[in-house]
Amino acid sequence: MAKKILIVEDDIFLRQLISKKMSSEGFDVSLAVDGADGVKEAKKIMPDLILLDLVLPTMDGFEVLSKIKADSETGSIPVIILSNLGQQEEISKGLKLGAADFLVKAQLTPEEIVEKVKTLLK
Repeated sequence: MAKKILIVEDDIFLRQLISKKMSSEGFDVSLAVDGADGVKEAKKIMPDLILLDLVLPTMDGFEVLSKIKADSETGSIPVIILSNLGQQEEISKGLKLGAADFLVKAQLTPEEIVEKVKTLLK
């Protein structure tokens, strides 16, 4: 059975790019365009992994991550932060809140993102 990935990303171009790449690699991809939607989708579909942007409408990625990790149903889902914010401060905060990894979009190709996801799901 295909692993379910939830992509929480407000940038339509990036969302489609990463979604296409994940789908072509055999993942079952769901999308959320803002923070509130991301939290709702996570509870609804119970994905195997969440790719989470930090700069989002309605609630930022840190808040989304906190809500997902605080919920007993979704708390064990690995979350990879995928952001253009790459300061040590943001990285530390994300990891402290429970993110499994912190990837800086500008430094990675979609292929590299897929590889990180595969490694984490092994």
